[in-house]
Amino acid sequence: MNQRTCLLGIDIGTSACKLVVFLEDGQEIASRSVAYETHYPLPGYVEQNPDDWWDAVCRGTQEMLAEGNFSAAEIAGIGIDGQGWSAIAMDGEGNVLAPDPIWLDTRAESICEELNTRIGADEIFALSGNPLKSQYVTAKILWLGRHLPQAYTKTKWIMQSNGFIAYRLTGSVSMDISQGYGLHCFDMKRGRMDSDMCRALGLESSMIPDIFPCHAVVGRVNEAAARMTGLLAGTPVVAGGLDAACSTLGAGVIRAGQTQEQGGQAGGMSICIDQYCADSRLILGYHVVPDRWLLQGGTTGGGGAMRWFEREFADFERRMAREKGGSSFALLDALAEQVAAGSDGVVFLPYLAGERSPIWDSEAKGVFYGLDYSKTRAHMVRALMEGVAYSLRHNLEIAESVGAGVDSLRATGGSANSRLWTQIKADITGKDIKVPGSDLATPLGAAILAGVGTGVYKTFEEAVEKTVCVKRIQRHSAKACAAYDTGYHIYRQLYEQLKDIMKQSRRQGA
Repeated sequence: MNQRTCLLGIDIGTSACKLVVFLEDGQEIASRSVAYETHYPLPGYVEQNPDDWWDAVCRGTQEMLAEGNFSAAEIAGIGIDGQGWSAIAMDGEGNVLAPDPIWLDTRAESICEELNTRIGADEIFALSGNPLKSQYVTAKILWLGRHLPQAYTKTKWIMQSNGFIAYRLTGSVSMDISQGYGLHCFDMKRGRMDSDMCRALGLESSMIPDIFPCHAVVGRVNEAAARMTGLLAGTPVVAGGLDAACSTLGAGVIRAGQTQEQGGQAGGMSICIDQYCADSRLILGYHVVPDRWLLQGGTTGGGGAMRWFEREFADFERRMAREKGGSSFALLDALAEQVAAGSDGVVFLPYLAGERSPIWDSEAKGVFYGLDYSKTRAHMVRALMEGVAYSLRHNLEIAESVGAGVDSLRATGGSANSRLWTQIKADITGKDIKVPGSDLATPLGAAILAGVGTGVYKTFEEAVEKTVCVKRIQRHSAKACAAYDTGYHIYRQLYEQLKDIMKQSRRQGA
């Protein structure tokens, strides 16, 4: 086999680790997905074990190398992306001291209330560009100090998901700039930590690793990691970045106004901007591309909502898929196509794990509204798709109201494989949607970072030109968009009418 230039992208997702080896033109030549468990020990607690992520990386690389499609010597660099808002407590030996409360975790709400009152929500937001909410990193660290003091006193570093894997590979401690948005002592305008705010919040600044550009080489695969993974010792590893930001890069979004539409476990959007623009209803972070920010809308009800429905209500489709081949999700698509736009009045609120932007309500609940004896599962499937698209429209409307212009969207994630769902999103938002040729945009973005950092690509523009191509464009229909306006109005009104009942139910333990 002639030696080629390959790049490894590692994606530490919510449900699984995806590892993909790409050629420098973006062609996938090997991949693995290794799942791990999420634990829900108490209401509001959502945890994972970071060592499970590392085990998945080791297993996945070994299995890919065993297939023989590439050699370890061909990998020119490794990029890692990961879920945001981790708070991985590690001691000086690199041991994990407590489970990681992932981005869905809301246990630290009371700490946020306390800090917003004592310091001032406006002052915190003015520095960090983000509201202080329990899903972010800040309050999770303080929760650890208050409730697990034995672990906290041993903590040397608080790591992010991709930084943790980079440490396991190289022994180097790092944090990339795109993950800085999780900490409210991070100065979003200047891209650095603010020591005064660290003290005000009660955070130990020594626990926060040094910040690196996302494409910076932070270390090389060490001998121990080489033995565990099969990778070649000395292979460069870059800092990597937030999964949503890497997905945005992997979709080819590098210029202001370009926007990624996220269709993974979570839903949402990322608008590339070149001027600081913050709004407390949205999420602001640095792009993995230098000198750019991403104004983001992050929702809990993306592809995960459809996976929930498939798991609980699609026994027939799973059986048909096993007997005849194909996918149960494709069969659900066909079912939804039987129903007209607007689902004959059925509306779905996709708040199956509370909701993030723009309503920021951890007590929000999923709702199907408009059911009667004439409605079928087909109505429910289509309403689910439309509800996720309504949440996207809500976020886009907020972003555009504060001056973040959006032309068209670039869809990523598994949901982008559904032509129906993509068309629904185009029609509901009134935006054309471009679908890149690979549905592996997230690990591709991580691999691009490795390519730029190691000199495989001279610039991000060159990297995107070589690796990203648009497979199809789905045009929005003004007529269909108008037809969805009624459903969108009901969607918005339902939450406003039900939010107090949702809060009351939570207090009563429902």
